[in-house]
Amino acid sequence: MTVQAHIASLEKKHGALEEELQSILASPSADDREIADLKRRKLRLKDELQRLKASTRH
Repeated sequence: MTVQAHIASLEKKHGALEEELQSILASPSADDREIADLKRRKLRLKDELQRLKASTRH
């Protein structure tokens, strides 16, 4: 897998997590732990994306 393909894959996963998070937040019975877990997973993906993008700029 190329770096660009990996970045695209991570961006897709990040978007899917965002959609899932928005869906859970819209639910009246939103679980705080699940929300926190999704946010942590999104942040890890975002950090990985930034690291990969920075490494391809050099």
